[in-house]
Order: sequence, then C-alpha cells, then structure tokens
Amino acid sequence: MEFIKKQMHINRMEKGIADQFFVDDDYNVPDAKRDVAKIVMSKGEAKVEEIKPLENYVRVTGNVYFQILYVTEEGETKLTSLMGKTPFEEMVYVENGVEDGEYAVRNLRTEFTASMIHSRKLSVKALVELEIGKEVTENISLTTEIESEDTLYKKKKEHQLLQLHTGKRDTYRIKEEVVLAGTKENMGMILWTDVTNRKLDTKLEEDALHLSGELSLFCLYESPEGKTDWIEQAVAYEGQVNCSGVDPSMYHYITGNLSEVNVDMRADEDGEMRSIGIEGTLDLKIAVYEEEEAEVLEDVYSLQHECNLKREKVRSEELVLQNHSKCKLSEQLSVPELREDILQICYNSGEVQVEKMERGEQGIQIEGILHLQFLYVKESDEVPFDTWQGMIPFSYLIECDDMNEDTIFDVNYGLEQLSVSMLGSGEVEVKAVLAFHSFIRRQLWQNVITDMETIPFDMEKIGKEPGIIGYIVKEGDELWDLAKQYRTTAERIQESNGLSKDEIKEGDRILIFKENMSIL
Repeated sequence: MEFIKKQMHINRMEKGIADQFFVDDDYNVPDAKRDVAKIVMSKGEAKVEEIKPLENYVRVTGNVYFQILYVTEEGETKLTSLMGKTPFEEMVYVENGVEDGEYAVRNLRTEFTASMIHSRKLSVKALVELEIGKEVTENISLTTEIESEDTLYKKKKEHQLLQLHTGKRDTYRIKEEVVLAGTKENMGMILWTDVTNRKLDTKLEEDALHLSGELSLFCLYESPEGKTDWIEQAVAYEGQVNCSGVDPSMYHYITGNLSEVNVDMRADEDGEMRSIGIEGTLDLKIAVYEEEEAEVLEDVYSLQHECNLKREKVRSEELVLQNHSKCKLSEQLSVPELREDILQICYNSGEVQVEKMERGEQGIQIEGILHLQFLYVKESDEVPFDTWQGMIPFSYLIECDDMNEDTIFDVNYGLEQLSVSMLGSGEVEVKAVLAFHSFIRRQLWQNVITDMETIPFDMEKIGKEPGIIGYIVKEGDELWDLAKQYRTTAERIQESNGLSKDEIKEGDRILIFKENMSIL
C-alpha cells in the first residue's frame, strides 16, 4: 500500500504583540550650530535596528532620528536646522514565552515633539507604537491517493489551494534628480527636507516584480543671497526586483518602506546649484502565491475488510480576495487662530494611524485618524514661517461579502495624496486619498488521512444485518456515504434505483442492497 501525497508551503502569521513606550532625552545643540530662539517645525522617526528574543521577552533596540527647523537667536534672524538621534531599548513581554523563529516589526509609528529648555539644549520626546510578530512558513502534506492491490472505494474533493511560491525581503535603490524651475532661486544651503513614498504600484512579470511609484519631495532652502525659497514636487520612479520563477498569473502581497533617504544639492550644466539629487532605499517584504488544484482524499472503504484510518488535522488556505481600494477624504477645518496670520501654505504632510481593524460580515471595517501638519508663511519679518497641526478621523470599509470566522487578512495602508488649500475666513480645505492594499484568505481545516490499517470483517455481525434496506434520504446525505455505511457501492445503489446520476435529494425513497460479503 502506497500513499501519494502533495507537498505545499503556506505562510502563517502569528498573532502580533502590541507595545507602546516613551523616549525622553535632552539634546545639546552641537557647537557648530547657532543658538535656538524658536522651534518652527520638527519631525522624528523611530527605526528598529535589532530584535533579539530573550526567554519571556523580545529586546528591541534602535534610534529615533529627528530633524528640527528653528530660528536662530544671534544677530540677524535666520532659519536653520539640525539633525540628531537618540537611542532606545525596549523589552517587549511575550506571554507564553519566546518560541523559535524570526521576530519582525509589522507596524511602527512615532509621535515626536521637540521643545526648548534653553538656547543650547532641547527636550526631545517620542511616543513609539509598534507591533512585533513572528512569521512561520509551514510545510503541509495532503494525501491525494492510496495505491493498493485491494479494491478501495475513495471519496475525494477538489480544492483550489493557495501556496507560497516566494517569500523574501529585498531592496530597491531609488536614484532620481529634480531640476528647479526657472522662477526659483539658486540653492545655497538646504534647511529642511521631507521625502515620503506616497504611491507604490506593483505587478508580477516573468521572473520579476515590477515597481512604479511616486515620491513626495519638499525642500526648503536658502539662496546664496540669503533668500528663503522652497520646492514641492512629485517624483516618479520605476524599476524591477528579481523574483525567480514568478509569472503574471500569480498573486502577491507587498509592503514597502522608504529608508536611508539622502537629499543633496547638485550643479546643473551651467555650474549653478539648481538640481536636487534624491537617493533612498525601498525595503520590500515580498510574498508571492500561486493557486494549485488539489484533489484531496477525504475517505476510504473496502468491501473486503474494515479500513481503520489515521488522520491529522492540517491547515491550508484558499484565496478570497486581492484588493486595492482607496478612501477619499474631504474636510473643511476652521483655524480661527490663523485668520490674520497666514499668507500662504507652502508644505503639508500627513500620516495615517489605524486605531481599529476588524473583520465583519460585509468586509474589513477600519477606523483611524489622519494626522495633518502644514508649514505656512505668515506676516512676520522676524519669524516668517510657522506650523499648524491637526487631525481628521475616518471610517472605511474594505468590502468583501465572503467573510467568516476562518477568514484571515493582511492590509497595507498609506497616504497616497494630500492637499491643503486656504479658503479664507480662517478656514482651510483638506483633501486626501488613503490607499488600502488587502490580501484576504480563508483557512481550510482538513482531517488528512496519514495511514490506514486493515482489519478483517466480523462476519457473524454482518450476517445478522438485513440484506435489503428501505431508506428515506435525509438532508446532507450523499450516495458515497450511504454506500460505505451499508457496505455496498454508489454504482450499485444507482443501478438498483434507476438513478442516472449520483445526486439524491431530501425525501427520496431508495432501496439499498447489501453486497454478498461471502462472494466478495
């Protein structure tokens, strides 16, 4: 007797561990930097640099990297900036103890603030929220056939199963250049930069993953003559990452984070500083899946002996939905404190915070907040720039009717478009597009046959059973199951009752003739 098995690979994402901690530090202004009179704008981002499991904890270490735009105190009032970092170490408790496997950060968000202690010392604070999880690749085995010298009657079921084809981490290096418009001042010194990945579209090609995206660039700079100017522009990029063996018929789920960003001034053909070079690394987590048809052996019986089946519970997956959807926000905000102060909005930034993501009957319900900040020019010769911060709550449903308790999902989200415009009378209009990429699967739990033991029939017991049975079909009955129960074959039941196909319905009256076991 030989068991024919189909080997498959699936991804299992264990439940994440959410954690929140504070980073609070005093930062001394470097000697090369001028005294601080007022902080205009600041931003900070936590970056995890090492994750190490330790018994009942996972140690997370890294740095909060920050950038601060401020007005100088000495002499002529001018804008300048500084960059720095402050380290952190967090011990994340794991309730049931640390297991073997590689832990990774799934979600990471930073709320950063900077304030003055005095002109040479700043207080930097960050609230860091993260989720740590472990991803495991499982090898499963499904029995599709049993080859035996004896005649076996087999029940099989076809499944369209999802298998992990490629799972890896990779990077794509972005190198782009932007040329200043003719109306812009030449660059003398960069004061502030912000580069975010606002859009990322991906598609599978033969042996490759094609990327096309868009960076949002803002650069505030000072000209050689001391004038302040800025540029805000969308920068497109496109390229490929090698993925051996993939093809367009497969499915994929990608997350991408922009890191190691560098912005510098470059000379144009005339030797003037009118170009901006942008370099960065897109850190990619790539999962490529393929669908495979599998005819899984569900049950077996014989008319020659009892079949004692041994089973094992195995989890597989099938695809429900791969979806890219967008949530559009439009809001008018009242900012009366800026009514007399604001002249022009020159830069805006935003961040999506998801507070709740739940599976429901109609799909995945998402509740969250869009955090908003914009830099504006104001009526002040001393400090001509200032910032405003606010938030807009949102609610969004990723529609999927085919949801139940066995449905699992991954959702990647981000801010794709953002604009803030002045309406007058102390009001601004905010328009935003939030992008959600979802990959929804269903778990299939199967009691897979792993072995079979044959046992001789109890002929005395069988001899006492009736040879003919009148049976009224109940809901859920199948011919194969009835044939197994009464030791005959589905074909014999069809033949005896003049059935042209193996479908029966509730209330049907049929005769079942037991096979002559002594002849068999």
